[in-house]
Amino acid sequence: MADITRRLGWRHLRGAPTAHIRHHRSGTLVHDGPGLSFWFRPLAAALSEVPVDDRELAMTFHARTSDFQDVAVQATVTYRIADPAVAAARLDFSIDPDTGAWRGTPLEQLGTLLTETAQQHALDVLARTPLSAALVDGVTAVRERVAAGLGGEPRLPATGIEVVAVRVMALRPEPEVERALRTPAREQIQQEADRATYERRAVAVERERTIAENELASRIELARREEQLVEQRGTNARREAEEQAAADAVRAQAEAARSVKLAEAEAARSVKLAEAEAARTVKLTEAEAARTLRLAEAEAARAERVARAEAEGAREVGEARAQAQAAWLRVHAEAGIDGTTTLQALTATRLAENLPRIDSVTVSPDVLTGLLTRLSPGAAE
Repeated sequence: MADITRRLGWRHLRGAPTAHIRHHRSGTLVHDGPGLSFWFRPLAAALSEVPVDDRELAMTFHARTSDFQDVAVQATVTYRIADPAVAAARLDFSIDPDTGAWRGTPLEQLGTLLTETAQQHALDVLARTPLSAALVDGVTAVRERVAAGLGGEPRLPATGIEVVAVRVMALRPEPEVERALRTPAREQIQQEADRATYERRAVAVERERTIAENELASRIELARREEQLVEQRGTNARREAEEQAAADAVRAQAEAARSVKLAEAEAARSVKLAEAEAARTVKLTEAEAARTLRLAEAEAARAERVARAEAEGAREVGEARAQAQAAWLRVHAEAGIDGTTTLQALTATRLAENLPRIDSVTVSPDVLTGLLTRLSPGAAE
């Protein structure tokens, strides 16, 4: 689409290199060519834009073969507008002077023309071809027939159209027919696969049999070698037992000799220890007797000294006590206390000495007053 801009009542058109522009002003051709750029007045201008690049037209249509089977044809036609002036005269390629858009649908008209023409030639060739042949050689036949038909169509050059190439991508029957046609090939492939499977299984069975035979031979050889190994082990065990018995005998003799020597040495040592112990015991006994004698003598001397000291102390205590009693009696006599009272006091003193220990004594005022009265000299008079 051309690029049109506005400037103060004027319009400026800038075309693409692949677009052929034709500008008429008041019925006169002013500009004609691809990639033009010019100013124009919209009220007096008639513009046409014809694309001159190669264009692809994809088409899909259905056809019927000679055995009345429906097939779908997928094809592509490449074309271009070789004569833009003729095409602009035969088809409406005019554009709006304000927007640059086509006022009609020229490319759709060209597509319809090419599709119907190609479809006509394809239907013609497929109508005389059975389905099996169409699926095998139909693509080439349809392509050649469509290319030849489009090349010999007089309306295309009269419209300025040139066909560049024709391609047929596929010829497909209906899904049910296609599945039915695939069945024999699929079955054949399956048979080949089954045959290969059976052969593989047969080879596998043969290999398994060979492997089993090899394993059996290996087991037989292994059993024979195990028998030899058992015999060799028995021989080795007997030889080891004999050598072990001989070694045990030698070891026992050596142990017995060593035990005898140890017993003799132990006996000699015991005798020596007994003699030494006896001598030591005699010495200890003599030393203990001497020590005991000395201790007895020391204990007797100490006991004698203690007895003498105790006797001397008892004598001195007796003398002191006798003197104290005599002084006590003398004091009482001098105080004028009668002998009965003195004897009672002495008796109480002896009784107090032999009584158990008394922590505290409570004396009432009456007892104390009576006692003092009796002990005072005035009371005696």
